[in-house]
Amino acid sequence: MAKVTANGVTLEVERHGPTNGPALVMIRGLGSQLIHWPDALIEGLVASGFQTVTFDNRDSGLSQKFENSEGYSLRDMADDTIGLMDALGLQKAHILGLSMGGMILQLMALHHHARLLSATIVMSSSLAPNLPRADAEMQDILRTRPRSDRRADVIAHELWTGRAFQSPAWPFDQSERSDLVGRAYDRCYCPDGTQRQYSAMMRASTQLAGIETITVPTLVVHGTGDRLLPPAHGQDIAKRIPGATLVEIEGMGHDLSGKPATICAEYVTKFITQSVMSRAAHKN
Repeated sequence: MAKVTANGVTLEVERHGPTNGPALVMIRGLGSQLIHWPDALIEGLVASGFQTVTFDNRDSGLSQKFENSEGYSLRDMADDTIGLMDALGLQKAHILGLSMGGMILQLMALHHHARLLSATIVMSSSLAPNLPRADAEMQDILRTRPRSDRRADVIAHELWTGRAFQSPAWPFDQSERSDLVGRAYDRCYCPDGTQRQYSAMMRASTQLAGIETITVPTLVVHGTGDRLLPPAHGQDIAKRIPGATLVEIEGMGHDLSGKPATICAEYVTKFITQSVMSRAAHKN
């Protein structure tokens, strides 16, 4: 791991795979850290020859915190990712964004399209006002907080909410999830940072209104069992971005752990390979 300065922000970054392989920059979702990327996803992409670049968003993990900030936007976070590419010497890259990261990716495709080779938007949304909300139980869960900031209480709460986010087609591994939540807590527990990210996300709907003009080759991946962002959210993105490919994974929730990570790696590899070949053939 290493720290870089990107867009004036200090970000923690990690790279895997061949340094001469095509770069795939991966943007996490709300309040999560780079260690939340499933090993199966990273390993699958590296095995396909990609150089993966993962990082902690501002206000999460080991990246810079914004306690005294007057606020920032998802557009700022999109600029962070471009700054990260600059710091790493990546003129162009494939980008994958998960949940809030998928919203950040849409803004990158709108404002920095020349830097993107492809866009993969996973379990995300355009935040269009007509889209369905999370189901009622999920909305209630989202309003809850841990009993305290103690490690045990945070783990217990994250396990409870994790079951609501999980993919219904696959079993929930409580032991593995408990270990991951504990490692994330020990690495950086920053609920205030998560709230600042959430505020930025809730202000982003107008910023995302123009996604019909995106020209980057785009893959949209969504789960049919997503209770937080129902499938209509992924369908909306794919319908509005010209030429976008939609993949709906049966039984996947708002959770990429376990088997969905392997499935996603396969779809991403196939899409990027085909999009690159298609562009090359078009240029020739």
